[in-house]
Amino acid sequence: MKAMNQHEATIVALATPAGTAAISMVRVSGALCRVWAEGALFGRHLPDRRACHVDYRSLDGQLVDDVVVVSYRAPASYTGEDALEISCHGNPFIVRRLVEDLGARGARPALPGEFTQRAFLSGRLDLSQAEAVMDLIQARSDRSLAVAQQQLKGALGRHLAPLQSQLLDTAASVEAYIDFPDEDLPPEDRERITTQLDTVLRGTRRLLATRHYGQVLREGLRTVIAGAPNAGKSSLLNRLVGFDRALVSPEPGTTRDFLEETVRVGPHALRLIDTAGLNQLPGNELEKRGIRLTQERLQEADLILWTVDLTELTHSPALAATGTSFDEMRRWPREKVLLLGNKVDQLADPSQARARLSELWRHVFADAGDDRQVILSAVTGEGLDRLVTTIVRLADGFQPDLGGEEMIAVSLRHAQALERAQTGLERALQLMTPPDGTPPASELVASEIRGALEALGEILGKYDHERMLDRLFAAFCIGK
Repeated sequence: MKAMNQHEATIVALATPAGTAAISMVRVSGALCRVWAEGALFGRHLPDRRACHVDYRSLDGQLVDDVVVVSYRAPASYTGEDALEISCHGNPFIVRRLVEDLGARGARPALPGEFTQRAFLSGRLDLSQAEAVMDLIQARSDRSLAVAQQQLKGALGRHLAPLQSQLLDTAASVEAYIDFPDEDLPPEDRERITTQLDTVLRGTRRLLATRHYGQVLREGLRTVIAGAPNAGKSSLLNRLVGFDRALVSPEPGTTRDFLEETVRVGPHALRLIDTAGLNQLPGNELEKRGIRLTQERLQEADLILWTVDLTELTHSPALAATGTSFDEMRRWPREKVLLLGNKVDQLADPSQARARLSELWRHVFADAGDDRQVILSAVTGEGLDRLVTTIVRLADGFQPDLGGEEMIAVSLRHAQALERAQTGLERALQLMTPPDGTPPASELVASEIRGALEALGEILGKYDHERMLDRLFAAFCIGK
């Protein structure tokens, strides 16, 4: 898809979900919008950025619908072009008639993401802001929504701009010595360039450290419910989801496969996964396959809700800690594990529950771990509030501290570009300090710096790679 301007094709698309609704909105962008707003379509001049109630008549004079139209003049529109937003009654037949008529008048159907692509090409958005539009649409939690809104307002660009500016200054200094080869870099200039490269490298690493948090926000915190059979894992899933998603039975081993649901817990979205119980002696091949699937899900988990049956800790938590499920628990970093003592409602003396759970944790991890233990009943809901509070606290810990109030969470594409920039900066630093003490090779240093600059530029779209842009915007929905 080549770059466009407002003198080229006018595009049209339904911008609201398809189907019957109270109101639907059709979006139009391109040069014809100015002609139509000045009377060619509605028989009257439409003032800029004001809602006007008018009749929409087709080319043959038939009344299609009474609509509300807002006209936007370039460059003060979403796309930076002349644009119209036409709100009609949400009958799919009316929408189709309207879009077909606009097509007959010269507009063509918009491609996926083409409105946002035009906004990017006209300079209304940088590339990271354009991507934030899709993050905003797909946000599944308060946190992901807040981060998408900040990125749409240019937060990532504000963090990148000083890094790019400093790197450009550094590049200029190095290039100067290439242009004047008889001049060698004096020691004070080498030290200054090395300091600048190191500063940019540290800033790049800080942004790169938000990659996992970005994945958590976009996909949800991968939260696996694990433990021995009949510990109440499926009951806990049902309690957190709010309906009977999993079958529950007193018979151990009801869950053989894994079940997954996305739920909101506080400001976060959790990809909640209920797994097969970890038997000490799995009975049959199906049960063994279920345990293998559990171990695979544990490998991918951000957070593990290790669930134990408190009634089984009555006599000896230390003895219980020798079971297969706890051998498995030892394999994972304690930072991933939240130990849940379930079925507190079945204890004759609930006051002992905390001591039992703490003893079990010490046998597994050899420390107190008081902030990673929750007593609850998945059946009655007792302790659920504390579980939610603890999960929120742990999920908040995935957000790296960049300083300031803005939240940044880079995407996979951003991370790949930052990794290339990081590699280039690390090589440039190595070249600036040769181990044999010889003067640095300015041409090689400059080449690495240029590569790092290009990688950083790709994040905001300063380098127009046509194929990358087409792939990026094709993931958008029609009307965006």
